[in-house]
Amino acid sequence: MRVPLPLPLEIALARGAGRLSRLARRGGGTTIPGKILWLLDPRAIERLAARLPLGSALVSATNGKTTTTAMVAEIVQRRVELAHNSAGANLVSGVASALLARDGAQLGLFEVDEGALPEVARRVRPRAVCLGNLFRDQLDRWGELELVADRWRAMVAELPRDAVTVVNGDDPQVGYLAETARRAVVFGLDDPRHATPLPHAADSRWCVRCGTPYRYEAAYVGHLGDYACPACGHVRPALDLVARAIELDGLEASSFDLVTPDWTRRIRLPLPGLYNVYNATGAAALARELGASADEIVRGLEGFAPAFGRFERIAVGDREVVVLLVKNPAGGNEVVRTLLAGGPPPRAVVALNDAIADGQDVSWIWDVDWEPLLARLEGVVVTGSRAAELAVRFVYGGFDASAVELVPDLEGALDRGLELTPAGGRLFVLPTYTAMLALREVVTARGFTRPYWEDAA
Repeated sequence: MRVPLPLPLEIALARGAGRLSRLARRGGGTTIPGKILWLLDPRAIERLAARLPLGSALVSATNGKTTTTAMVAEIVQRRVELAHNSAGANLVSGVASALLARDGAQLGLFEVDEGALPEVARRVRPRAVCLGNLFRDQLDRWGELELVADRWRAMVAELPRDAVTVVNGDDPQVGYLAETARRAVVFGLDDPRHATPLPHAADSRWCVRCGTPYRYEAAYVGHLGDYACPACGHVRPALDLVARAIELDGLEASSFDLVTPDWTRRIRLPLPGLYNVYNATGAAALARELGASADEIVRGLEGFAPAFGRFERIAVGDREVVVLLVKNPAGGNEVVRTLLAGGPPPRAVVALNDAIADGQDVSWIWDVDWEPLLARLEGVVVTGSRAAELAVRFVYGGFDASAVELVPDLEGALDRGLELTPAGGRLFVLPTYTAMLALREVVTARGFTRPYWEDAA
C-alpha cells in the first residue's frame, strides 16, 4: 500500500502544476491541480474539505447550477472566505482544485455536475446541498433522468445527519427528495400568470410514486410547476421559500417578491427570464441556510453579474455580443421564450457541438421549439461540429433555406454575425457548452474580455 506524501507537499506540487498551466495560458489550470492531487493521494480531497471551519455546500442541477452557485457566492462572500469553483470546473478534479486555490478559506461552495454529485458529496461531507432541477440532458453520458434521480436519492440518504437538503419543489423528481431527507427546505414559484401549457418535450410528467400522468395547475419552465397526481394524491411539497408577484422586464431584468418564513422582500434581479427567478430563489434558500441575512440576500441578488456564457454581454468593438448557453430542450425553450419577450434581433448565431461535454447525441435539437424565434428572424448563422444538422432542423422548422448561412468554423461564424450586425447593435450567440468555451477563447484572444480562469483565480 502506497503511503501518501505529507499534505503540505501534495498541495505545493498540485498548485505548482496549476501555475505552470496558467503560465502556458491554458484553461486547464482550473482542473490540473485537482487531477495532480488525485494522482498523489485520492483521499486528499477529504482531508482538505475537513479543514474548512464552516464546512461545505454543494449546488447541482441540470440547468442553472453555475448561475445559482455564483449568486450564493455573491451573497455570502463579504462575510466569509470561500473556496469556490467559480470557473465552472464541476467534476471531482474541479472541486479539488478549488479546495487547493485559497489558503484561509472558511466555507466551501461548489457547483457540481449532476452525475458527479454523489461522489463529491461522499468525499466532502457537505453541511448543505441545493438541488435545482433534473432535465433530459446528455443521455449518452448519464442515461435517463430517473437514473440520476435514483442516485441523488441514495446520496441524500447518506448525507451527514445535520445536513440540510434544499430542493426545488416544483420539479417532481427533486421535490420528492424532501420526503426522504432528514432536514429539507423547499423552494419554488407561485404566480400562475406566468404559467404555460405543459410542453410536448416535458421530461417529468408521470407521478414518481405510481406512474400516473400528473395534472398541472401551473407549469412554469418545462415540467417545473404546481403538480398533483389524480390517482395516488402525490402533490408538490409545501414551499418554504417562494417567488411571487413576478414581473419580467424583457431582456434586461426580472423582479419578484421573495417570501420566506421570516420576511418578504422585493428583489430586482439584473437577469431576465423565469429560469433565473428559479436560480435566484434557490440561491436565496441556500444562502439563508448558510447564515445570510435578508439584507445580504437582497444586496447579493440585486448586485449579481451573469456568470460567463449565461446571458453574458461582451463589448466587441462598437457592437455587443450576448451569449446564451443552450444545451437541452428545456433550456433551449426558455432561451427562445426570453428572446421573444425581449424582442429578438434580426439575426443570430447558433453553435452546435457534439463533444463529450456537450453530449454526443444531438437529437435534442428537434425538441426545442425554435419555430416562434425563426419566424421573427431575417437570417441565422449556424456553426459548430454539427452545424449541418442544425441547418436541417431550421429548414424543417419552416425557415427559408436561403436565410440559413452555414459557417462550420466558430470564429468565422462570429465574424459573419458581427458583419451582419449594425454598429451599436447586439449579436445574440446561442452556443452549446464547448462552443461557448471556444467563443470565449476567441473574444479573449482579441482582447475583448479576460480569460475566465483569471477571473476565478
